[in-house]
Amino acid sequence: MDKKEIINSTITFVKETLKGAEGGHDFFHVERVYKNALLIAEKEDVDEFVVALGALLHDIADSKFHDGDETVGPKKARFFLETKKVNDDVIVHVENIITNISYKGGNFKQQFKSAELDVIQDADRLDAIGAIGIARCFNYGGFKNREIYNPSILPNLSMTKEEYKKSKAPTINHFYEKLLLLKDKMNTNTGRKIAQERHDFMEVFLKQFFIEWA
Repeated sequence: MDKKEIINSTITFVKETLKGAEGGHDFFHVERVYKNALLIAEKEDVDEFVVALGALLHDIADSKFHDGDETVGPKKARFFLETKKVNDDVIVHVENIITNISYKGGNFKQQFKSAELDVIQDADRLDAIGAIGIARCFNYGGFKNREIYNPSILPNLSMTKEEYKKSKAPTINHFYEKLLLLKDKMNTNTGRKIAQERHDFMEVFLKQFFIEWA
């Protein structure tokens, strides 16, 4: 099986696996990340096969929907890629990407680095900001039955990884605890350029939100 066939099989696998998933973490999210990752990769010195597989499989089993277990995703990706006879060095790289891609609070230190992870992480973070990021944020907040906003609950910018994972704070707080911080955490020039535009849109949205709230 050549690389193109493996990628097409991966797309089919992810689409089937994420059928019925929460709207912010469904196949459409993966598809957007995949497309943006390929776009960013055009100007980076990376293995595009690893970028494609890592982007497609990065949310194959998000720990948020598996009781916080961060091992499910890498295991599921490995099992699938082994059935396609993908080289083990590529599988290990994809596992590391899945394990390290997510934002886990301001105090979390990433344990693995690669140019491919940088590209996919930027693509994933871009989907968390801007108009789609706002829509995903409120969709997940509704999914978790969280308040939209509560003036008496202030954003917590010093959460540990575990506190971040268990947070039940209002959705608006998430903008300050994560989304507005992503612009300055981008890895690539392309990612930074797109992120600035989406960041500015979120600032306009929040300004209007608080005008209407008042």
